[in-house]
Amino acid sequence: MKGLRAVALAVALAVATAAQAVPRFDEVKVAHAVSDLTLLDRHGVPLQTLRVDPTVRRLPWVPLQDLSPALLQAIVVSEDRRFWEHGGVDWAAAARSAWANLIDTRTRGASTLTMQLAGLIDDGLARPPGGRSAWQKLGQVVVAQRLERGWTKAQILEAYLNAVPFRGELVGIGALSQTLFGKHPSGLDAQEAAIAAALVRGPNAGAERVAERACGVLQAMQQDCRGVATLAAQALLRRGGMPLGEQLAPHFARLALRRDGPAAQRSTLDARLQRLAVQLLRQQLAELQGRNVEDGAVLVLDNASGEPLAWVGAHGDSAAAQVDGVLARRQPGSTLKPFVYGLAFERRLLTPASLLDDSPAEIPTGSGLYLPQNYDRRFKGLVSVRTALGASLNIPAVRVGAMLPPDALHQRLNALGFELKESAGWYGASLALGSADVTLLALANAYRTLANGGLHAPPALPGAERAAPRRVLDAAAAFLVSDILADNNARVRTFGLDSHLRTRGFAAVKTGTSKDLRDNWCVGFTERFTVAVWVGNASGAPMHAVSGISGAAPIWHALVGALHEGRPSRPPATAPGLLRWPVSFAGGEEAPRQEWFLPGTQPAGPIVARRVDAGSGITSPSDGSIFALDPDMPAAVQRIRFEGQRGTWVLNGRRLAQGDRLQWAPWPGRHELRLLADDGRELQRVRFEVRGATVRAPHAAR
Repeated sequence: MKGLRAVALAVALAVATAAQAVPRFDEVKVAHAVSDLTLLDRHGVPLQTLRVDPTVRRLPWVPLQDLSPALLQAIVVSEDRRFWEHGGVDWAAAARSAWANLIDTRTRGASTLTMQLAGLIDDGLARPPGGRSAWQKLGQVVVAQRLERGWTKAQILEAYLNAVPFRGELVGIGALSQTLFGKHPSGLDAQEAAIAAALVRGPNAGAERVAERACGVLQAMQQDCRGVATLAAQALLRRGGMPLGEQLAPHFARLALRRDGPAAQRSTLDARLQRLAVQLLRQQLAELQGRNVEDGAVLVLDNASGEPLAWVGAHGDSAAAQVDGVLARRQPGSTLKPFVYGLAFERRLLTPASLLDDSPAEIPTGSGLYLPQNYDRRFKGLVSVRTALGASLNIPAVRVGAMLPPDALHQRLNALGFELKESAGWYGASLALGSADVTLLALANAYRTLANGGLHAPPALPGAERAAPRRVLDAAAAFLVSDILADNNARVRTFGLDSHLRTRGFAAVKTGTSKDLRDNWCVGFTERFTVAVWVGNASGAPMHAVSGISGAAPIWHALVGALHEGRPSRPPATAPGLLRWPVSFAGGEEAPRQEWFLPGTQPAGPIVARRVDAGSGITSPSDGSIFALDPDMPAAVQRIRFEGQRGTWVLNGRRLAQGDRLQWAPWPGRHELRLLADDGRELQRVRFEVRGATVRAPHAAR
């Protein structure tokens, strides 16, 4: 009697526990945790899958209407032939199984699909390695019956196929179909469906055993078994750890996908553009294969929003395929020159018609003399600023950088988002030629600032806060730089008339090559887009005779053409206040032309453009200099030398003298030194400080 009471109590407890554990269909569907997140483009097109759970392969839930009829038939035929008739438990099959187990040494089960589902959704009913206990089987029966009362048959079959383990790490029909057959479950044919059903019974069986079971399922479906053995062998050779579907944006997926987000997440990328960028990079690197070029990266930004439209971090076959070339720091070479000239325009040190001396130069630095060279090792003599920037001449750029205060360019680049790692003094004069390490993302966004007339905002990256644009560059100076970068005639002396930098519509573009041909770049913008390309070696190994025009520019040109196919890019509106003025050159250095000028910088008439050479502005003292007086030394030997372009020297508002140099007896305190041109224009001003003992009296400058 006590034994019967104990059994009755255990049954009651099993029934009560099972009654509390039955979830709703929508709860099971919501709790379905995927192992692979999918990155979608802005239109919902899949771009990339990213594995986030290495222990299991479980793909997004597949609705019943998206499963092939052959699969549904195969599963029911193999696992539960009376599925559509019973109420959760097939008592007739259970009786046959019990009798068979009495007369046969092989154990035979009678679990229905509903009972199997109960074990899949309830951890307490899951099948342990040694098999379920009698009380677990009883609980399984109870849960199955409650599922049949609360769920539809279609919901039970759908949940089962999304939760059943198949082979190894593969859970659910989505993972099995994509991994073993490379297709969506809706496309499974009869033989593939039979193999899937066979794997439910024997997940780890060999190919021959799986084929044998699949053939039995096919015969029950009245289908032909021919070829199923070969198909099973081929399918089981595949590995579940391989990526699924088209893999177009692995680096951006790692940046954009939220692990706590939905299985499929939209991004700002455009699938068509991303696919084209991947293809163009692959083709270009294949053409450069004999020149020791292995890696590259491509980025396309929307000028208005700052959203990435294409993000190719690396070439998939590279040894450094996991390195994101969009975020890696490399030397940008001449692509920084536009910001050097932009500063000089803002400070009214130069105009696009000013003449610069492209001749050998020796620039003293803290570690010795810096001797800049042009890319072709040739010197062009006197050239206009328009030609110097358009043709990417190095020596004029260094001379312009020397006109600027030591920290001015460094501060400007940081304001543009480059986040330079070292101080201005660490880079020295070579900063004007791109000696700092920057990312392709920062470089592209800086050019986007030019495209937006000097208004800067960070790129709109996933998860980043949107910031309101702020003015970093003067609008007129940004227009002058953009106008030069879009002038095909200005770049003739280096690139010729017909190069990859020439486009049908408006495009302002600049190439760059770092020291020893380790990196080359092509960055430019159109009316709507900024396109940036890097080609080189992630290892830092030099390329063989590859420059920006031959390495990165072909990709840039093709992308710009595709972006504006059928809709040519239009030039920007002229910045307010700029003047169009005729200029000619007395020495015949360049042909007469119409040129843009900031107000007040135009020549007195359509005659001679002002020449600016190596002595332009104030060369000594440097802005921010500090001089210390020694009380033990005679005042006569402690004079400070002012040097620069010929003009009028003004110290603290007082005119001192005219000429290109003079000596001044120092007076303690902070001072402001200005240099004026003959027409009264300010060429440059610097501030410096004198510290120490007081001299007897200020001496006249001489």
